[in-house]
Amino acid sequence: MSGSARPAYWSRAKRALAKSDATMASIIAEHPRVGLASRGDAFSTLARSIVGQQISVKAADAVWGRFCASCGELTPRSVLRRRPTTLRSCGLSERKVEYIRDLCDHFISGRVDPTRFAGQDDEAIIAELTDIRGIGRWTAEMFLIFNLLRPNVLPLDDLGLLRAVSLHYLDGEAITGREGRARVEALATGWAPWRSVATWYLWRSLDPVPVEY
Repeated sequence: MSGSARPAYWSRAKRALAKSDATMASIIAEHPRVGLASRGDAFSTLARSIVGQQISVKAADAVWGRFCASCGELTPRSVLRRRPTTLRSCGLSERKVEYIRDLCDHFISGRVDPTRFAGQDDEAIIAELTDIRGIGRWTAEMFLIFNLLRPNVLPLDDLGLLRAVSLHYLDGEAITGREGRARVEALATGWAPWRSVATWYLWRSLDPVPVEY
């Protein structure tokens, strides 16, 4: 990803994290030429997250390609015009078809309206998105980080984040249950208001190739 694609706050966040946390400074220094970038519009990002649930990345890419080809213009109304049998023929399960159609309904009705996102805080957006069938808090948090580029999201249910914190801060001690997540949350107070950036670099410490959502 090019530097121009990074959020305006990226360099400032890197400096603040490196200054306040020696472990984070080391991780950031090891990944100097990559950064977070937003990809896709809100509807297609969420639709793709539903398509990819509980299947491999390769399978998800294949289903998504057929889905896009079938729907043509990827808008809530164009997708909703497709028959459920047509969507299932792309490789979607009956339940995922229901989820996709509920996503369309939320956008068409205005219950989810991306034009309002700029004026909403993170929790308000999470509440809207998790009202959609098939979208839980983790997916909503990934949307905040990767689509809206929100700077201070801490996805406590993300296994990669928990594994990286265990490795770099807890000498490999497993993080389990509410107590474990509470420890991560307490540790992350020092990363605010850049917890998304800290999370992103912790992911990079496990996998140097950025994931695209």
